[in-house]
Amino acid sequence: MDTILLDDIAVDFDEQALQKRLHVQPGSADAEELSQLCSDARRIARPKALYRIVYIDDKDDHGVVVDGVRLTSRVLRVNLDGVHRCWVYTATCGKELGDWADRLDDVLLQFWGEALKETALGAAIRRLNADLNERFQPGKTSAMAPGSLVDWPLSQQRPLFALLGDAERLAGVRLTDSCLMLPNKSISGLRFPTEASFESCQLCPRADCPSRRARYEPELMTAKYQRRGEDIA
Repeated sequence: MDTILLDDIAVDFDEQALQKRLHVQPGSADAEELSQLCSDARRIARPKALYRIVYIDDKDDHGVVVDGVRLTSRVLRVNLDGVHRCWVYTATCGKELGDWADRLDDVLLQFWGEALKETALGAAIRRLNADLNERFQPGKTSAMAPGSLVDWPLSQQRPLFALLGDAERLAGVRLTDSCLMLPNKSISGLRFPTEASFESCQLCPRADCPSRRARYEPELMTAKYQRRGEDIA
């Protein structure tokens, strides 16, 4: 199936919510400046999401082959037991907003610009999830992203983006030489049907992660993913 591009995504830059989040006093000079920034962002922002359905060709102990592209991860391999199709995706705040925010020349404005990019990315993620659910009705799903675990390192962005096709031309998202995404407020990953909910956080021991979505379960690695004599944490 062809890659699906979502590029008509509306963003609500809720100024009151942003004031609260960024500790800006309503009615202050900072609030007025933030309001102007939001106005500029509304005019510029073009968040996007890109995804396609892919099919699993083969599996071995340490990875899977998806549409002819090998993804190497023991955890991903186990999570895809019994799965025949999944979805590869990226979502982004958009190159337009990213370039604009990168040109802001004041430290405080740059900080606010990052918050505006996060807001636009959030809109893109919600639209991506809604469109995929409506179009494919996949039921219960979970997702994994390269770089979220040692077992699936950031370098696996390259084969993931090979599955996406020309993400830079279609959605304005590109990989750096170190496999980071630009714009920086972008995500990518593989979404798959599952009976049991999975979050990479369950296998990640980092205690101070601000993005943690599930508690660390060290016993889960041993019980479900780890082969005897092997350490994949």
